[in-house]
Amino acid sequence: MQAELEKGQVQAKRKERLPVWAEDYLEGQNTLEEQQYTYVNQKKLRWGYTTGTCGAAAALAAASLLFEEEELANVRIETPKGIFVPIEITQSWQENGVACCGVVKDSGDDPDATNGATVLVSITQNLDLAFQNESAKKWSGEGEQEGQAKGEGSLDGKWYSYEPEEEDGDHSEFALHLKGGKGIGIVTREGLSCPVGMWAINPVPRDMIFGQVASVCKRRKVSGPVYITIEIPEGEALAEKTMNPQLGIIGGLSILGTSGVVEPMSEHALLETIRLEISQKASEGIRNLLAVPGNYGADFVSRYMGLSLEHGIKCSNFIGNTIDMAVEAGMEGLLFVGHAGKLLKLAAGVMNTHSSVADGRMECLAAYGAAQGASQEMAQAILSCVTVEEGLKILEDAGLLDSVMEMVMERISAHLKCRAGSGLLIEAVLFTNERGILGTTPGAIALLGKLADG
Repeated sequence: MQAELEKGQVQAKRKERLPVWAEDYLEGQNTLEEQQYTYVNQKKLRWGYTTGTCGAAAALAAASLLFEEEELANVRIETPKGIFVPIEITQSWQENGVACCGVVKDSGDDPDATNGATVLVSITQNLDLAFQNESAKKWSGEGEQEGQAKGEGSLDGKWYSYEPEEEDGDHSEFALHLKGGKGIGIVTREGLSCPVGMWAINPVPRDMIFGQVASVCKRRKVSGPVYITIEIPEGEALAEKTMNPQLGIIGGLSILGTSGVVEPMSEHALLETIRLEISQKASEGIRNLLAVPGNYGADFVSRYMGLSLEHGIKCSNFIGNTIDMAVEAGMEGLLFVGHAGKLLKLAAGVMNTHSSVADGRMECLAAYGAAQGASQEMAQAILSCVTVEEGLKILEDAGLLDSVMEMVMERISAHLKCRAGSGLLIEAVLFTNERGILGTTPGAIALLGKLADG
């Protein structure tokens, strides 16, 4: 009984901070306040919210200001994850038929480059004002910037559009149009979630923004076109700290988010970036892909193999996921080039090479060393090593290094082919900075030649 009373009091407090029409949203729902922490490596980390959620919150506040003359200090947004996020509106103004509201991005405890950035959304029903009002000029810059969508004062295909579906008793006659402004990037390469030449506002955030504005338009029986502009004033500078330049998004940030919330240190965002890069390579006609775990691999292929990542990606620790994505994208060949400290783990079938997930480096060297004649004492010495180089030195001194590495590469090849299936030619090259190439799987050199030929 006491628990029910406390829950009722919490719900009542939530509703005090909401417009009346939003009360029914909260019935039986969870909020970020109740689910705002996750544990990573035994650390309690606070959740945040995405730029897409920020845009949706700012859009709701701007629409309420323009069409309902209600200035909201806080809003709650239902995210695609089914969690309600309470968000403070930090900026709000209306003049000359334009309403604008701002939200400061809170990424929680996730190391996100956009944390603390302001997301602004302005709304008007006057197309000229969507480009030409004084404040929009102040934020978007006078004139057009390189890479920015053209067509001031017209709907020229650079807008994303939405028209409500007709429901029983509802004959809404409005249409919503969304574009980016200052700090929002333009897509220049195929394979992303947005068409080339369009603003980098991903599908889920677009739906969230349109949904919030449409809810106000339906309540207030708005008719005619409604123009929405989203901006991040610091976006162009912040984008240099992200993967956007490599992905072919120029001039600013992307409006992102599939769940609406940011789970700290989540693997999801990194995996999606890898997936995007692979999809992009496939759309460019690339069928043989180079993958390196990180900077060591990138430097090695550039310095000693004469290759760049033009036909490749950084896959971090996600070897297995990268294989799966390459198969899904229709790749014909996939070559991993990596430091033995990472890729040696593949000989034990480890497909996520992060040290917090699995290791097995010394176990592999000791086991395969023993299989090639290493003594019990030698195997024990290898197991006591801290670095791969120490273990390799023990095998080298015993004259076993070449035969052990041949066996290691055979096992790596078997595990990679088991994961990839028969449709993907998959190979690997292992190196250390001290020794250069340690070993190659049987078809690695031939695949390397295909990559060199482009």
